[in-house]
Amino acid sequence: MRGEHLVTVRNNKVQIKLPIRRNLTILKGRSATGKSTLIDLVGQFDELGPDSGVIVNCDVPCKVLSGKNWQRDLESISGSIVFIDEDNAFMRSREFAHAAKNSDNYYVLVAREALPQLPYSVDEIYELRNTGRSSSKYPAYSRTYTSTHRVYGVRQFDGTRPDLVVVEDSNSGFDFFSALCQKSGVPCVSAKGKTNVFRTVRDAGANSILVIADGAAFGPEIETVLALGRYKSLQLFLPESFEWLVLSSGLFRDKKMQDMLLHPADYIESSEFFSWERFFTRQLVKLTSGSYLAYGKSSLNPAYLEARQRAILEASLPKLGLE
Repeated sequence: MRGEHLVTVRNNKVQIKLPIRRNLTILKGRSATGKSTLIDLVGQFDELGPDSGVIVNCDVPCKVLSGKNWQRDLESISGSIVFIDEDNAFMRSREFAHAAKNSDNYYVLVAREALPQLPYSVDEIYELRNTGRSSSKYPAYSRTYTSTHRVYGVRQFDGTRPDLVVVEDSNSGFDFFSALCQKSGVPCVSAKGKTNVFRTVRDAGANSILVIADGAAFGPEIETVLALGRYKSLQLFLPESFEWLVLSSGLFRDKKMQDMLLHPADYIESSEFFSWERFFTRQLVKLTSGSYLAYGKSSLNPAYLEARQRAILEASLPKLGLE
């Protein structure tokens, strides 16, 4: 499945709207905010249709998955948006992660705790809130974590120089930001994986730290890393991925590529790419294959650090304090 889908669920007491555009959407919120109500209403409509008194509007089927026979039931669901409530323990299992990865569905997961086995985006974590139109009659969704450039901890970068830069990976992205830091004289270290970012930041002697990670799959880590902001001056720069940064920098004048960057959900097949990060990597590899800018994930082609390419890439970044 691909594309963006708006789910509207309503009965005579409540109306809920939720935009869905990726394999995984996480729904957070306090107790009694309506998360389970949403699941119940979708389930009632799926079972009884209009006779349930519920209306579900969406251009694809909406299903609820629950219970001990979830694996059998999931095998019969295709091209749908699947809702799962947090009281289903299987949602936290590796078996579910494998099954979801190998399906062509989108999933809406109600979860107050992080789901480390799933690569969900920081940009697809939502919470349920009231619109204020009339008490809790019309709840609506707002992103729990959102900001321009997917930067968390501050509203925008003001160019303040960090004491340390922590980069999630140790591959091409690290090579680029390490070179950027070397020029500006700021220490740069690799966390060697997203699950190590928390420990790397926590144990660092520096107080002012800039974290750079792939937002497309950093969702499970975002809450714990942000919590370190109580002890350190922390800024997070979370683009989709380093490959997305390169593609969107203006380095390439490819019209189809520009349209894809504006509407990625229309191009990314969920059954093929469980995380958008892998899609952007493939696109960059294909686009540059056979050229002097041929891209490799494991280490950065030195051509990207030459004057012209480097200047274009740097100009596309917010004010990270690494100038």
